[in-house]
Amino acid sequence: MTSRALLAATAAAVLALAGCAGNGTDSTTATETSPGAVMSETTTGGTLTTATGQDSEHSAADVMFSRMMIPHHQQAIEMSDIILDKDDVPADVRTMAEEIKAAQGPEIEQMRQWLEQWGVPGGPQGGPMMGDDVPGHMGDHMGGADDAAGMPMMDGMLSGQEMRELSDARGPDAARLFLEQMIAHHEGAIEMAQDEVSDGTYPPTVELARSIIQTQQREIDRMREMIAAL
Repeated sequence: MTSRALLAATAAAVLALAGCAGNGTDSTTATETSPGAVMSETTTGGTLTTATGQDSEHSAADVMFSRMMIPHHQQAIEMSDIILDKDDVPADVRTMAEEIKAAQGPEIEQMRQWLEQWGVPGGPQGGPMMGDDVPGHMGDHMGGADDAAGMPMMDGMLSGQEMRELSDARGPDAARLFLEQMIAHHEGAIEMAQDEVSDGTYPPTVELARSIIQTQQREIDRMREMIAAL
């Protein structure tokens, strides 16, 4: 099966699961006809209608992006908390960590809301989908190694050992390590966001991906300047 066919099949499955979560008395079957349009037939009316609201426009790529990006953002916040708890860290590095937390915390909550809105099982917790559930080429961002929690590593995410190294580092060494690790972390997030821009169909999710690309690339440029100044 091609990646496009797999994406279409997975999208249909996601939409079917969302339909099962409803509590209405009418049963509905859905078949994807094109991104952003779902033909549905109700048992009461027996007629086909095209749903064009935003709720019907999400795809497997949008679901996958949200479920992968939530734990990715959570680790960035954890890294920021580690560096903010240290003494002798340059002020500009502390400011960067605070800005990362301020930006990514609300994004996590937004993505959780989308997953809950879409009726995705486990959506509010935001755990990544595994194996054959990974649509298109987003699966390329999930490596073979597992972290300490048994979760497949995603692009840019730190292993348990790397997190311990950051926790143990002190002063300027900690600042440099944080910046180097966060640059790699941001680069992984940008790659996932670029895939969402290419493959996603839900406009708000695609717009968030565009914002992540722009914001995190600016932060990468600033962090590289900070490293050069250390």
